Amino acid sequence: MRIAFAAAAVLLLSSCGTLGYEDSNAAVDARPECTDSNGSRPGEPLAPWCKREQAATWSSDSDDAPLDLSGKDADD
Repeated sequence: MRIAFAAAAVLLLSSCGTLGYEDSNAAVDARPECTDSNGSRPGEPLAPWCKREQAATWSSDSDDAPLDLSGKDADD
């Protein structure tokens, strides 16, 4: 049931904008010095280039006119 609700929400929101997802997992995995991060040296800080980061950005069409939900006629 949760999957159906999530799928319906995604379909409804997909017409309103776009969602972009970015992560640094592939770049971190490609660096040999990051393969044993904090495994052999506990307590040592993690190098900045070995940190895994994820980000999501949402953008919508801001060119559309805002919706007027006041219930008043525009012709008054």
